[in-house]
Amino acid sequence: MAANRPTDATTPWWRDAAIYQIYVRSFADGDGDGTGDLAGVRARLPYLVELGVDALWFTPWYLSPLADGGYDVADYRAIDPAFGHLAEAEKLIAEARALGIRTIIDIVPNHVSDRHSWFEAALAAAPGSPERELFHFRDGRGAHGEIPPNDWVSEFGGTPWTRLADGQWYLHLFAPGQPDLNWAHPAVRQEHEDVLRFWFERGVAGVRIDSAALLAKDPALPDFTAGSDPHPYIDRDELHDIYRSWRAIADTYDGIFVGEVWLPDSERFARYLRPDELHTAFNFNFLACPWDARLLRSTIDDTLAEHAPVGAPATWVLCNHDVTRTVTRYGREETGFDFAAKVFGTPTDLELGTRRARAAALLSLALPGAVYLYQGEELGLPEADIPRDRIQDPMHLRSGGVDPGRDGCRVPLPWSADQPHAGFGSTVEPWLPQPAAWPSYAADGQSADPGSMLTLYREGLRLRREEPGFAASPEETAGGRLDWLPSAPGVLAFERTHGLICVVNLSGSPVPLPESPHEILLTSGPLDPSGLLPDDTAAWLRGKR
Repeated sequence: MAANRPTDATTPWWRDAAIYQIYVRSFADGDGDGTGDLAGVRARLPYLVELGVDALWFTPWYLSPLADGGYDVADYRAIDPAFGHLAEAEKLIAEARALGIRTIIDIVPNHVSDRHSWFEAALAAAPGSPERELFHFRDGRGAHGEIPPNDWVSEFGGTPWTRLADGQWYLHLFAPGQPDLNWAHPAVRQEHEDVLRFWFERGVAGVRIDSAALLAKDPALPDFTAGSDPHPYIDRDELHDIYRSWRAIADTYDGIFVGEVWLPDSERFARYLRPDELHTAFNFNFLACPWDARLLRSTIDDTLAEHAPVGAPATWVLCNHDVTRTVTRYGREETGFDFAAKVFGTPTDLELGTRRARAAALLSLALPGAVYLYQGEELGLPEADIPRDRIQDPMHLRSGGVDPGRDGCRVPLPWSADQPHAGFGSTVEPWLPQPAAWPSYAADGQSADPGSMLTLYREGLRLRREEPGFAASPEETAGGRLDWLPSAPGVLAFERTHGLICVVNLSGSPVPLPESPHEILLTSGPLDPSGLLPDDTAAWLRGKR
């Protein structure tokens, strides 16, 4: 079984958990059809135990036509047949929990699939019908209703309105196959509360809320005016009543919520983390931060400061299923992340990116709070170049082929170097093509290599579980204490508890480690011959006892 963290017995597990994100379609193929599935995950549970994570977060595994990678849900109570079935999901949840690993699932409350029974009924009904009131149907503007009802812009580009044959338009902030729900309708709220109970009763420990700040809309659906307050569909006050009712449900099951909340205003962000709302939220500022010591320190300070007033733990993540993989991003001239900046053919130094990604792994694992690890990051996978005719992501399609999309970070994982398709499944080609170099990243080869990325993550997660210096006590906010230490320009150095120190060198030159007596617990790369910490390298130290 997975080892328990050295936290105080009264500290909730989620305040400093290591959580592994599974994109089921690309994790492991158990039935050999080229698509990852729950059988594949169950077969790899021993790998996840050995890795040392506390919980698994599953991106949507529900019935879906996959217009947007599963974030277009047709039935929240059914597993998509490509992944398995409900009984298998229940077995997976139970088997993982018996091994000491909890399960977090995704809920997509802003929209459903256009194949959802509610939307199909709305399409079959007439304008003004009760069925259409569950969504945002409107007449168009212009002499013949040919102009969309407002000037909003879709998250995927273009208008977020699609017109039907009867002349009405429906709202979809994402793809046309993802119609937005009307959260002012009581049936929408009741349905989602019932879905939460359904999954908590099947043993899930938590729920990640997709696009958590987008649900509520101004009933008038007005044109967008820059700087308008409140925004017509982002971070509206009505959301907090929704999440208070959800929290009451979660508390009866000892469950938790993780919000996907992208907000520049730290005070408004913190409102979602009040004691009667969400437990945690993703830290996108850290994820998007460039590999720059000054900016990283500022982001860390800002993160801890915005969480402190509400006593919520911070979260730290380097990559996810929407973001360019860390090894690739850190190997480029521009090391931050911005959706608008993604272009084909960006020059990348993978050796440099790998060195920085190793250092960033130790940095993120050492910070106080919870940490999220996206599948394949522990293998050091780079972003894959997908042939243009094989790209499936709607972000690419709706950009007119300009945006590379997100498929490059969703390529099926390599498990065995000497097996077809790097051991992902059988001889059937995976749903996305794997690069020719994929076998060199295979988990079986890295397991035997003491210098591999997998070995680094395993050792880092082991120390994070076992070393008292990483522990958070109940009275500490943001998941634990962090004190910055004096350091040279370009160097991040901080102390946690019990004398545990993390040093990350981004200065461009080797630097000495702290002079006080210490022992080295782990480094992201070897020290130089004179014992200095090289550039783009991190070290964990513990005061000698």
